[in-house]
Amino acid sequence: MKSERLELSPKGQLLYFPEAFSRTDADRLFANLIHSLDWAERSIMLFGREVMQPRLVAFYGDLGLAYRYSGTTLLASGWPDSLHEVHQRLVDLTGDDFNSVLCNLYRSGADSMGWHADNEPELGREPVIASISLGAGRRFVLKRRRDGKKYELEPAHGSLLVMSGQLQNHWVHQVPRTRKPVGARINLTFRRIVNHHR
Repeated sequence: MKSERLELSPKGQLLYFPEAFSRTDADRLFANLIHSLDWAERSIMLFGREVMQPRLVAFYGDLGLAYRYSGTTLLASGWPDSLHEVHQRLVDLTGDDFNSVLCNLYRSGADSMGWHADNEPELGREPVIASISLGAGRRFVLKRRRDGKKYELEPAHGSLLVMSGQLQNHWVHQVPRTRKPVGARINLTFRRIVNHHR
């Protein structure tokens, strides 16, 4: 399968599969997931105050797992049937076994994700984050902490982007708002939680 690899110094890697899922499969998955997942608007702590996230989220994974970020804790209650196919496809493509997924639904260009790194302690020292994009295209921007250097791409419908190495230690990333008329986008970010909280 076609893939593109990019080294982002120091010691970070991006691996991009533009057609991880066929157009037919991606369309089917999007239609299924947007209606079947338990989407919710949740609050986070931002600069010491509680705000609502500008998107909808859902969290799934092995029973007993918890994922903490920005002052909130998400508890996994198992894997829904609608995510089994996606999970298995990831294992086939990457060789990595992920035990949780944070799902994000961007309803329009007004929904976004601010600058952050997926570097929570429970993800380990060099986490592998596998990100599947379904639906409308949105800008994905990375910025190196030390000098502000940026790298940008727009993951395609049905694509897979894998971030690994020390990328989360030295780079931050975001999905910025846009005033352009865009449809809904689902982003499935698979992780392996290594320090379990109950």
